[in-house]
Amino acid sequence: MKISIACDHGAFALKERLKAHLLDQGHVVMDCGTNSTDSCDYPDFGAAAARLVADGTCERGVVLCTTGIGMSIAANKVKGVRCALCHETLSAEMTRRHNDANVLAMGAGVTGDNLAQRILDVFLSTDFEGGRHQRRVDKVMGLEG
Repeated sequence: MKISIACDHGAFALKERLKAHLLDQGHVVMDCGTNSTDSCDYPDFGAAAARLVADGTCERGVVLCTTGIGMSIAANKVKGVRCALCHETLSAEMTRRHNDANVLAMGAGVTGDNLAQRILDVFLSTDFEGGRHQRRVDKVMGLEG
């Protein structure tokens, strides 16, 4: 799978760990930065990763900051993106099954490295159920205008 990934300075170490994990699993990873712990503006990087999902370049995206909140807000501003902030595996599973989320947000200061890796694995391995959920996703996407 082709996956975009981005972070701000507060989640740089987690991004590097998750990127290595994805590469080890055979995924193609498009790193949208940041590439250091120097202070930066999260919307620049989160939007870049989200755009790669929205335009079809990547199948899924991962955006990371200290809490995941800012990145999830930024990613959700990109038309065609359904970004879910997850801090545990059940939410990661259900947002794929019911919401067909295509971008995952996590907080490096909230979620430890091992749990973040497991959340990511669940997010990537869970399929959308479709059916009645497709109608709901269509309604959500219709809110974009």
